[in-house]
Amino acid sequence: MTGDTPVRTTEDTPDIPSWPDSQWYDQEAGPLVRPYAVTGGRTQAGPAGTRLDLIALVALGGAAARADEDTSLGPEHRSLIELCRTETLSVAELAAGTGLPVGVVRVLLGDLVERGCVTVSRPVPPAELPDERILREVIEGLRAL
Repeated sequence: MTGDTPVRTTEDTPDIPSWPDSQWYDQEAGPLVRPYAVTGGRTQAGPAGTRLDLIALVALGGAAARADEDTSLGPEHRSLIELCRTETLSVAELAAGTGLPVGVVRVLLGDLVERGCVTVSRPVPPAELPDERILREVIEGLRAL
């Protein structure tokens, strides 16, 4: 059969239609989409050198308002933008909110950063944090007041 007509049903769940080359994960999920299909086979986020840590904070950028008009953005891109509309979230929170693997979210965020739809605030590297000894001296000085 052709078109939108199912060609067979699965043996363990006869009420779920099956199309050629489709694999159903469970009754509610529908056909399973592999992560590499969502990212177009890419495994790196955006331009070379872009690093998105799990705790990097993602906020909406100026081009987010025009994201609805961009036909090159997939539904996963749009889900990330929608999650960021209400508040700034970390990469890990976005992965949890979309149900996508962190690696996929990093690639999709790289696309959104390139388009200006989101901005990423990277955490301070440990080498740039103040020395613990200095912080203890400050605390002791404050207690002495």
